[in-house]
Amino acid sequence: MTTTASPGSVAFGDLATHGVVVRRRLRDAGVSNRRVAKLAGPGGPWQRVYSGVFLVHDKPPSREQLLHAAVARCGPDAVITGTDALRAHGVSHPLTEQIHLLVPHYRRLAAEPGILTHRTSRLPQPVVIDGLPYATAARAALDLARRENEPDAVERLISLPLYWGLCDRGELAAELDAGNQRGSATVRAVLRSLNDQETFTHGQAIRVLRQTPLPVPQWNVSVCDRRGRRIGTADAWWDQIGLAWRYRTAAGPTDFSHLALAATGTVLFRCTPRQLLDEPEEMALELLRAYTQAARTPRPKVRAICQTSNAA
Repeated sequence: MTTTASPGSVAFGDLATHGVVVRRRLRDAGVSNRRVAKLAGPGGPWQRVYSGVFLVHDKPPSREQLLHAAVARCGPDAVITGTDALRAHGVSHPLTEQIHLLVPHYRRLAAEPGILTHRTSRLPQPVVIDGLPYATAARAALDLARRENEPDAVERLISLPLYWGLCDRGELAAELDAGNQRGSATVRAVLRSLNDQETFTHGQAIRVLRQTPLPVPQWNVSVCDRRGRRIGTADAWWDQIGLAWRYRTAAGPTDFSHLALAATGTVLFRCTPRQLLDEPEEMALELLRAYTQAARTPRPKVRAICQTSNAA
């Protein structure tokens, strides 16, 4: 640590992580509690976030800084779960006001505003993303679902990791069976009755897409002509080049909408849910070929309108 003659000019860059510093490190560096109180007090350049945890600036903290501060408060073996973990895995879901952390069962922590801790004897192996420890998407979704009483809310939550291709039904069931059974009756009943075929198929499509370098498409769109008249549907749509991918709505014997799409010059890649599951590498290659073909073809004179999706 470097000091200068100025009474408020201690250089704390080597003690802080993402702007977060803990009292223990300050004490080890020889910074007195009185000095810390002055820095984090009214009018000081710092702010106290949680007990013994400070931000070395007085601006509103970002969510990432709050996550770092919460882990610093609860210990290095704490694991972030809930909505923050889902979002870290790429799931689109609103954040909860509180940060939800899993901590070892033997650790007792005083309550902190903005932090919800759950003591567990089955602390998950963290998935480290951008320097922060997160629970798996399956565990995070189940941790949220256990706190819900309404079956519809539970179904939405446990469908999220399936919809985003982060686990399958069996992994959810195994995670639920391995955990504490208290409070899991509603979750278990919903999982048993969950009709996840469409949701799981979308998840398989995302897994196939991740095997390619392609950009993220729009999901679940109606393809219309310039006057807004519906021509067909696409489960995934790349608007810049006019590429449609159909895997759920791929055709039955009476569905000829693919012909209407082809007539507009739209490049259409079709496959079945079974092909997504059984031949993911081949489907990834076919999707990439279709994208290349569409990129070399004049864009069709169509526009896409996003449909609503219950799982997203």
